[in-house]
Amino acid sequence: MKFDSPYNPKETEDAIYALWEKSGAFNPDKLKGAEKPFTIAIPPPNVTGSLHMGHALNATIQDVLIRFKRMNGFKTLWVPGTDHAGIATQSVVEKKLKKEGKTRFDLGREKFVEEVWKWKKEYGDKIFSQLKQIGASCDWSRARFTMDKDYSDAVLEAFVQYHKLGWVYRGERVVNWCPRCRTSLSDLELEYKEEKTHLWYLKYPIENVKYIIVATTRPETMLGDTAVAVNPKDERYKELIGQKAILPLTNREIPIIADRLIDIDFGTGAVKVTPAHSMVDWQIGQTHNLQIISVIDERGRMNTNAPETYRELKVEEARKKIVDDLTAIGLVEKIEDYTHSVPKCYRCDSTVELIPSKQWFVKMAELAKLAIEPVKNGKIKFYPKRREKIYLDWLKNTRDWCISRQIWWGHQFPVWFCDCDDENFIVSVKKPEKCPCGEKCEMKQSEDVFDTWFSSALWPFAILGWPKKTKDLATYYPTDVLSTARDIINLWVARMVYSGLALVKKLPFKNVLIHATVITKGGQRMSKSLGTGIDPMELIEKYGADATRFGLAWQISDAQDMRFGEEDILAGKKFCNKIWNASRFVLLQTEKSQIPNPKSQTNSKLTAADKKILLGLKKLKKDVEIAINKYELGKALHLLYEFFWHKYADIYIETAKKQLADEKLSRQAGKANTQKVLFKVHTDLLKLLHPFLPFVTEEIWTTFGKLNGSKKLLIIEPWPK
Repeated sequence: MKFDSPYNPKETEDAIYALWEKSGAFNPDKLKGAEKPFTIAIPPPNVTGSLHMGHALNATIQDVLIRFKRMNGFKTLWVPGTDHAGIATQSVVEKKLKKEGKTRFDLGREKFVEEVWKWKKEYGDKIFSQLKQIGASCDWSRARFTMDKDYSDAVLEAFVQYHKLGWVYRGERVVNWCPRCRTSLSDLELEYKEEKTHLWYLKYPIENVKYIIVATTRPETMLGDTAVAVNPKDERYKELIGQKAILPLTNREIPIIADRLIDIDFGTGAVKVTPAHSMVDWQIGQTHNLQIISVIDERGRMNTNAPETYRELKVEEARKKIVDDLTAIGLVEKIEDYTHSVPKCYRCDSTVELIPSKQWFVKMAELAKLAIEPVKNGKIKFYPKRREKIYLDWLKNTRDWCISRQIWWGHQFPVWFCDCDDENFIVSVKKPEKCPCGEKCEMKQSEDVFDTWFSSALWPFAILGWPKKTKDLATYYPTDVLSTARDIINLWVARMVYSGLALVKKLPFKNVLIHATVITKGGQRMSKSLGTGIDPMELIEKYGADATRFGLAWQISDAQDMRFGEEDILAGKKFCNKIWNASRFVLLQTEKSQIPNPKSQTNSKLTAADKKILLGLKKLKKDVEIAINKYELGKALHLLYEFFWHKYADIYIETAKKQLADEKLSRQAGKANTQKVLFKVHTDLLKLLHPFLPFVTEEIWTTFGKLNGSKKLLIIEPWPK
């Protein structure tokens, strides 16, 4: 008898998961009798990643929902997959090459991409095995990768359609540029870090008699200044508006202009305007038709537009030399300590430069309206509802989205250029036969690749076969619920909504569940580099998957952060043991001959304790269903825990022991009824607990199901009726 020894997850979990996979329970096509679909598309983790606490929490949430719906007779599909993570994956392979004394440029594009595919083949599916260890019941036969051919075809088709609709364009604008990764970045791919620096007050001569003093945190960009700006309401400078200042170190004349974007209270109220190296200055430059002079190149060095003495210097080196040179000629008024937020590349942590670059952009005006409407009219609901604000605020203020990246790993743009004219191009998935210039020029494909978020914005429908009209797309789209983190509401959620509406003419999902961010008990964010990270795989090894799931689900609420403590997982381990021990007791009291058809049971022979536990079970079932359907999974688990441990194990089982030992009850058939009630309540509780604790409940069910005449695995047993 398996219950002779304590429950040991290490001895059971791998075998149980293998049993589920072999049975086909994860594949909705094999679920007999299931008709109404219920679909979840997993937020695809980066192919470079391994399971972290956020993944573990989200996997638990999604698995609870999938198992609950599966048991309720739905045709459940949970599609797994990974994202190719353009910049992140390229960085990993570049680091590997660096150890070998090579760069990607030594290999060339084609050979480098081959190296990335080799890396992906060896390490890319690591996170799948980890998801299996935590019990994720995904349909692995439908696993997707964003660089697979079918998915790549979808990305190219999406761009072609957007181009036909006039929603993408190519133009030169100031963009976020990572000198290390050598690529443009969107605003959402930046991480801001507080840094201590200085505020330099610099004198710009006017007519060689007086000065206008500007305050700046970036003296090195002054070489590209094309104006000095003040606020039109600033009385101090009214007489200077329209005059010319002399740009120090260049002797170039620049106008003094008025613009409402200038903050009167910053520094002196007068600022240098460098349209080539600031988003705000770019806007001012467009308004006032200012010249654009770029002085920083793609490597983060001063370029040939800078005076010769500064050329080829790194930005930091140029800053020091410029300040020294200005000090030497008496044009530094003062220097103050200053702390400000500096944009960093979200992948390599390099300081991001703002430089003019010719890139591809998605027009956001119409698409933002598309995405706003279904949330405002309730067709898409956020849980908790307050998360709608993040979504709506961003869409109302979003700028055109830069979707081109200058890296090698990713989906290459289906754009073909005439080799004699950079402005002549054709958008086509296949190479055009003729050049648009009319000459016999060789058409060359754009070297740019798409921003990873452009491809992942297609996830809910591209994984189901779009743009082909597949059976899966017709059956499982739109998906039902998206469970994700709040930090990608703008990066991903909003983009999936307008992509679904623009390309498939249907919303990609109905409900958006935004789970809490898992942080340390002390309130720090979890980070390997900071030494504050916790590896969920170590917790599974130590306590088992069910205990780990319990510890995470136990803390689910609508709070913004989840302060994770290992004591909750320890409580989960104890709870699994409690279920195991209670199962041993019930099993000892029941035999196959003593478990008749439940329909033959009559309440007239039940004791008050029997009736009370059955009524409690009925209420529990209803309350748990309500909580799960409202995505209050923490509440549902608390209800199950309290009922099983305190009302069932502590009270009813103890009462049942006395009833089973009572000879008078035995003569009145009360003993048999007690055994029936024990078995009924226990088997129903195993079903109710299964979505949260799938391994231990399935292991117990292999014995209890046989007693009840069931040949099914618990994973596909009907929810208690």
